[in-house]
Amino acid sequence: MRTPTAEVRQALPLVTVRGLKVAYDATTVLDGVDLDLFPGEMVALLGASGSGKSTLMRSLTGFAPVSAGSVRVAGHDVTNLARGELRTLRSEVGQVFQQFNLIPRLSVLTNVLTGALHGAGPINLAGGFSSAHRRRALELLDRVGIAHKASAPARSLSGGQQQRVAIARALMQRPAVILADEPVASLDPKLADSVLGLLREIATQDGIPVLVSLHVLPLALAHSDRIVGLRHGEMLVSGVTSQLDAAALEPLYDDEEHRDDDHH
Repeated sequence: MRTPTAEVRQALPLVTVRGLKVAYDATTVLDGVDLDLFPGEMVALLGASGSGKSTLMRSLTGFAPVSAGSVRVAGHDVTNLARGELRTLRSEVGQVFQQFNLIPRLSVLTNVLTGALHGAGPINLAGGFSSAHRRRALELLDRVGIAHKASAPARSLSGGQQQRVAIARALMQRPAVILADEPVASLDPKLADSVLGLLREIATQDGIPVLVSLHVLPLALAHSDRIVGLRHGEMLVSGVTSQLDAAALEPLYDDEEHRDDDHH
């Protein structure tokens, strides 16, 4: 198993979070969280429902209120960005979601092309894509293994194929960082393995750090360079994956709460 962590740490982190606190009214969702993401590594974010994983993801793109601490992403100080600067930041962060977030009636190719417009304001789908954009979108579909589906409507694809389209769309943005929020939660184990393998390959080959939130410990242990674990909004685990095992991660899931941080 490759261990790039030592080498990638020669570079500067593309994401730096220090002492992050996020509170909604009287409810503290994150408290004192630190995180670095370095070029070329895949970091798994673990925790039970309500641990604050999604809130941490949202704080990196300015969608969650930072009550204290600092958040820097791709050179942006996220806590002090005006609206236009926030749009620029979000255009530099590729996002992959549990529900794929594709436009079902549009072709696979057009869904990928929309990535080129991310952060540029309202999407105009009427004939606005250059031949260079189309070429790149087809290259990315080839890279994720579904170029043969380019003209098919997105809704006709399987879940695993749709997630590959979503990854190609994120790459179309030429992102500095990729955030993948439970990207394999709705996939069977074999497909989950292949999608996470693809994300890790992208991290390695393109030097793009990938932060992926997961629920399943074996997947995190098999597909990440480092693991960060949250429990009740606090960091309980932070370490190199090869030095962790299921026993070290079990405390993250003790006393699993039913409160969910996904509704804010």
